[in-house]
Amino acid sequence: MRSQRQLRIGEEIRHALASVFMRDEAPWPQGFDAPVVTVTEVQVSPDLKNATVFIMPLGGVKLDETVRILNQSVGFYRHAVAQSVKLRYTPKLQFSADHSFDYAQHINTILHSPDVVRDLKHDRKKNDDDENDE
Repeated sequence: MRSQRQLRIGEEIRHALASVFMRDEAPWPQGFDAPVVTVTEVQVSPDLKNATVFIMPLGGVKLDETVRILNQSVGFYRHAVAQSVKLRYTPKLQFSADHSFDYAQHINTILHSPDVVRDLKHDRKKNDDDENDE
């Protein structure tokens, strides 16, 4: 369970990094077609010295390559965070791919599978019959 302070600082870091990507200030390598990057979450360690930044390029294209490139230029992003988020120590950043969208899609697929839909209809019918008996 993360503390209120960890959550607040994570949100401030997320906003600072999102601002860098929005203003297109990111130092992409020459020849790399830079994707639109979304910073979905920042998880800060309890001692506030490390932060994991979860990102997702638009459409999920070039995910691994984007994470690798961002981790190579992590110093730039740490400096940008230090400029906009006032902390005694700026956390070390580690970029990571956000797989929560894949997980959400997997759950959505399960919920819309024919077996689950059939079971839900059966449960509704049973509940309606129980209410009519009363």
